[in-house]
Parts: sequence; C-alpha cells; structure tokens
Amino acid sequence: QLQASGGGLVQAGGSLSLSCAASGRTISSSDMGWFRQAPGKEREFVAVTNWVSTSTYYADSVKGRFTISRSNTRNTVYLQMNSLKPEDTAVYYCAARRRVIASEFPKKLLSQYEYDYWGQGTLVTVSS
Repeated sequence: QLQASGGGLVQAGGSLSLSCAASGRTISSSDMGWFRQAPGKEREFVAVTNWVSTSTYYADSVKGRFTISRSNTRNTVYLQMNSLKPEDTAVYYCAARRRVIASEFPKKLLSQYEYDYWGQGTLVTVSS
C-alpha cells in the first residue's frame, strides 16, 4: 500500500513537499513515479526515479521546479515542489512498478498503465 501526504493550499510561488510511504511491501526494487490529475483532465506524468536513485526524469512542465527523491531505508518517495503555479493544482498520485531495465528508462515509465501500485492521492491547490 502507498500512502501519499503533504498536499495543501499554497500561494503561487510557494513550495510544498509531498511524501509517499509504502507499507506492507518494500519499494527498494521498484521504480517510483508521481502523476497528477487536474479537474476535468486526464492523469498526467510528473516525475519518476529509478530504483537506485541514479536516474530521474521530469515532465517539461515541472522541470527545474520539482525534484523527486527517495529513501529506500524509509520506504518513501518524495516530491519537492517549488515555484508553484496555479496550473500545478491537481490531485497528486504516487505509483510503483517493478524496476525496468536501464534501456527502458524513462520511456516505459511515462504511462500510468505501466504501474502496478498506486497511492490514494493528495490534493495540491495553488492560488493565484
């Protein structure tokens, strides 16, 4: 089970830090991703980190503002979000899948359909 937390209301330009803690299973062999879904829109990819934290990849819309990280000892993945914009408003979901081979990273992990486990989502609202 994945439990996302850390969402809330923040003004544009502000920061939030999301966490996704796994229970009942280890994430140490999993690639971990963050997705988001804004009202009336489809779920979209935000960021992904590979199982050993040697590779990360970001959507163009968040590159340079968001940072994904993980702690396998804490069984947790994080998403640090800076310089938030109103268009970042969405429910944010963490997801896990069995690690892909290096040549498949990140392409295979951009699709939500590649993931095996999902957190329940945490709402981020950015006011203008």
